[in-house]
Amino acid sequence: MTYCIGMRLNCGLVFMSDTRTSAGVDNFAVSKKMFTWNIPDHLSITIMTAGNLATTQSVISLLEERSRSSEDRDPSILKQESMFQVARLVGATLKEVIIDSSPTGQTSEDQFGASIIVGGQIKGGKPTIFLIYAAGNFIEITDDTPFFQIGETKYGKPILVRAYDPKMSFQDAVKLLLVSFDSTIKSNLSVGLPFDLQVYAAESFDSSREKRIDKDDPVYQAISNGWGDALRDAFQLLPSYKV
Repeated sequence: MTYCIGMRLNCGLVFMSDTRTSAGVDNFAVSKKMFTWNIPDHLSITIMTAGNLATTQSVISLLEERSRSSEDRDPSILKQESMFQVARLVGATLKEVIIDSSPTGQTSEDQFGASIIVGGQIKGGKPTIFLIYAAGNFIEITDDTPFFQIGETKYGKPILVRAYDPKMSFQDAVKLLLVSFDSTIKSNLSVGLPFDLQVYAAESFDSSREKRIDKDDPVYQAISNGWGDALRDAFQLLPSYKV
């Protein structure tokens, strides 16, 4: 399992993913789940993956190979004219991998399922994010749905729903995401540190604002401890229900 969030703000996009993979409660490993393609002054594309690790690694490998190869290996993620076309390409690649991997008699969703968040900006278009399903179809982020989650989503969603504001700064958005991730790792062993973070400023076409956050990060520790204390204090302030 994993946990990834892609969020749209007025000032740009924020992406965060955990790095834990598991094959049982006693077999954990670290694996990168955030990948970026960038052409300065033209495009910035970020992908985050969840689900069957063999499936997602194959999708990323195919996209990487086709972006570096000659014309006969098109389609390349770097040659798409819009983020919508990028989402179509990623969805088709995911579907291709699942079909190729599925043995006769198995359902691809059960055995090789995966979901993907892809976001970014191509010159001439707006920053946006898509959520891509195992079938290869996808939906785009909207004002009513300003963030997408994949993986272990339920523990970290309540704080996002309550506190998200499209006008918030990148700093506040990262703080919000860290609270969401902290709530998740305290509730589910299959999600864990370190976290990969990327901030994309609209119209910058620059994906270099990246950071890996580990358990010893002082800001993360302050947010984790402070959020726990704030919840306990808030609980004490609530009125008691007499029975």
